[in-house]
Amino acid sequence: MQGNTTMESEGLFERVYERLNMISLLPEKIAENALEGIIEILPTGNVDAARFMLQPARWEISRASLLSILTWLDEAKKAKQEGRKIVLLPFNFPPEIIHAFESLSPMTSEVLSTLAAMLLETGGEEYWDYAMGLGLPDHLCSGNTIELASILAGADLRPDVILSATPGGCDVNAKTHEFAAHCIDVPQLFLEKPPYDSNSQRGRQIYFRNFRKLVKDLEKISGETLQEESLRRVAEKANQATEIYYELWELRKLIPCPIPGSSVFLVYGSRFSMWGRDEAVQSLKKVLEICKRDLRDEGDSPREEVARVLWVYLPFYYESYLYYEWLETNRVAHIGDALLLFFPQIIDTGSYDSIIDGFAESAWNMGMTRQMGAGSMSLQWTEDLVYAVKEFNIDFAIYCGHHSCKQTWSAFNIMRNELRKRTGVPVLCLQGDAWISRMAPMDTVLDEMSSYLRNVVLPAKKGRADLP
Repeated sequence: MQGNTTMESEGLFERVYERLNMISLLPEKIAENALEGIIEILPTGNVDAARFMLQPARWEISRASLLSILTWLDEAKKAKQEGRKIVLLPFNFPPEIIHAFESLSPMTSEVLSTLAAMLLETGGEEYWDYAMGLGLPDHLCSGNTIELASILAGADLRPDVILSATPGGCDVNAKTHEFAAHCIDVPQLFLEKPPYDSNSQRGRQIYFRNFRKLVKDLEKISGETLQEESLRRVAEKANQATEIYYELWELRKLIPCPIPGSSVFLVYGSRFSMWGRDEAVQSLKKVLEICKRDLRDEGDSPREEVARVLWVYLPFYYESYLYYEWLETNRVAHIGDALLLFFPQIIDTGSYDSIIDGFAESAWNMGMTRQMGAGSMSLQWTEDLVYAVKEFNIDFAIYCGHHSCKQTWSAFNIMRNELRKRTGVPVLCLQGDAWISRMAPMDTVLDEMSSYLRNVVLPAKKGRADLP
């Protein structure tokens, strides 16, 4: 099949890079009366999303994170000419191990697809259409297929190796990456999680052994022997990011929540791209600094909050600015989603072995690997959600029945019933696709959420408050 002419001349990576590069030139503070003039000179894209993001209060908190993402993109863009190889990762593999190599640059397919959904006027859906035109099945995950289709069209940055860490947790993701590796004829590396519970010693031993083999494979492909000092440098930065992650976790417990809902993506966007680097530390510090400052400034007149929501799986990324506007209008606090439940641990930096084990532990606990790759998906998923719901005093939860995530559909009712029994929190079930708007228009999604908030959540919350 012949590729779309626009796609062949400019791939998803370049289009996202162009928009973020232009946005990065904006000053740290934007005056309200300058906003529309700035919007007019930005490259063609999702103008409404840009207008939402560049509102002065939001821009201050998001700028450092977007600069971090831009550095990540810039390093991948220059990798070939600077003698580095590009490693394409799935979102559930910790990029810090790649950052420890001088001769490798990580690129995460789902982050690129998500940036396209947020920044491009088309949301990147033309790349999905290209994949379907190749004859690929429509039950694939759009989160990785959108970016991979741009690569397959010959329009994008070409990786030198594709790494898969999803077998056993998301086989659809694993097969998509395998297909792309065969099509563009690059090696593929696997990190498979054995189906053991999170506290299984035997499972961890197998996984840690697999992780060490993967590191050796990366050394062969890169021609570089991983140095202990490089590992330690990255691990220390990862530890700093972990400490800030838990400070933000504590702030999310406050009522009203001082952390803007739109900053959640900034946190795990850093996790999936620049964790272990100064840029991630600085972006997380900025989120923390501004949230603490706003908390002090509010004093005795905090913003009103009528309900707190947690997404038990993925949220919707397309037209997400409409969702965040809905939150503000309805005074609902978006506490986060399941991708925040990766529970990082402080890495022992005492030796090469302890650092490698720390990175392996991080990989074991990454979102989806931890829950969907567990010995019992429904049990681990439920346990993590019950913990988060109680920690954050959640009033209601939402499940987006992502069209390709059949494994979560199989456990959803078990999880929902157990969550309701153990916490009293109701779960709204939506159907759609996190990256493709045509499957569930955002207006429809918000109508369902409004009805659920009005008819289920608020009456239930009032009933609990009226109990003696």
